[in-house]
Amino acid sequence: MTDPFLLDVLGGVATLTLHRPERLNALLFETYEGLRDYFTGLRKDRSIHAVVLTGAGRGFCSGGDVRDVIGKLVEKKPKEVRAFVTLTCDVVEAIRKAPQPVIAAINGVAFGGGSVLALACDLRYASPEATIAFSFRGLSGADMGACWLLPRLVGLGRASDWLLNGATVGAEEALAAGLVTRIIPSQVLVAEAKAAARRFTDAPREATARTKKMLDLESSMGFDRALRAEERAQAALMLKADFREAYRAFMEKREPRFNR
Repeated sequence: MTDPFLLDVLGGVATLTLHRPERLNALLFETYEGLRDYFTGLRKDRSIHAVVLTGAGRGFCSGGDVRDVIGKLVEKKPKEVRAFVTLTCDVVEAIRKAPQPVIAAINGVAFGGGSVLALACDLRYASPEATIAFSFRGLSGADMGACWLLPRLVGLGRASDWLLNGATVGAEEALAAGLVTRIIPSQVLVAEAKAAARRFTDAPREATARTKKMLDLESSMGFDRALRAEERAQAALMLKADFREAYRAFMEKREPRFNR
């Protein structure tokens, strides 16, 4: 059995490449487990500042492998099916709770669970050929957190349309809707995503992680509660060395040297 994905780390940026190009990087049981474990481990990994998630060949990820995952699930007992669904949700939770920003470089088709992996990332860059298909093979659109993630990106009306109809969205439509951040030529897509990720290596680690966390937490808060939460978060950061270093660097007209 080959590794569920390829991992390359350079200068604080981890590039994670799903690597089953002959199957459009369809996920196996061990791929879900590997993704869950890797992103969970990032919570304690200070050597990584940002992650790029992409796929090999002409696909980003075509979701669970029809033959080796879906085909086996139809024969499993209810307890085993529930355990699998929990695993898939744990992958998305691990990506969302990783303190490092995660950039999806969507180099081709993202189908079903693959589309939700892209949704779970903090930023999404797409090639012009990329398509994002919200189709879940006879299941609901309530898959791996899609019904929470997608409306936050594109609004409830558009998310309802796409999820109820199992829509396939092209790169231009995704950009117009706010689903992807940029469209980048396929030959430089991953390189541009890595360049964006490297910028986080110069940013204050704790402040970046706090921003990512608060974006999630405040989605379920009223405005007054959100203000109080930001008050506490920002006050705590103002007592940190990085805040003082940012001030000194500004006064001394130099680049700040934040804690790594």
